[in-house]
Amino acid sequence: MFERLKSIFGQDPPVEEPLPQLEMLRDHLDDLPPVVVPDGYELRTYRDGDEQAWCDVMENNIGKNWSVERCRRRLIDDPRFDPQNLFFATHQGHPVASACAWKTMVEEATIGEVHMVAALESHRGKGLGHLLNAAVLNRLKDLGFEKSHLRTDDYRLAAIQSYLRAGFEPFNTHISHAERWDAIMDQLEGRS
Repeated sequence: MFERLKSIFGQDPPVEEPLPQLEMLRDHLDDLPPVVVPDGYELRTYRDGDEQAWCDVMENNIGKNWSVERCRRRLIDDPRFDPQNLFFATHQGHPVASACAWKTMVEEATIGEVHMVAALESHRGKGLGHLLNAAVLNRLKDLGFEKSHLRTDDYRLAAIQSYLRAGFEPFNTHISHAERWDAIMDQLEGRS
């Protein structure tokens, strides 16, 4: 097949670029959801040595092949990192979900990011997304941010539902976004 396409195009067929992630915006940090910890869980921030637990939560949720070194390089050693901004939901003392209050640039002071939200599969559906969204949003407000932004994927329907409940709205920054959001909203209506 590639040979046939190569003969048509006179070169290798064009490779379709992957679509960018969806984006959501909360255009104010008023009326934030309360931080409610579900029964059987606790909420805390980063402690030295949490890198492997964070990698375990991220693995296959947000990327693959996480290692302590990669965690340090991509998160802990980044000048935007603050231990008080990285939240963990724990169960019996072990981190099972995580999210981070983040910013796109060190000097950013207006729009804070809800970043790297994930939970171990065995702890999904227990309200941890709501807990972490609320914790991060309240932290962003405490830090003086005025708005919040996030990126997500089309297939993360439960996460998107949680973001909508937390006051986020679709934010179209790519030509594909509006149509993709329409499809997602149809799917979410079907889940109700």
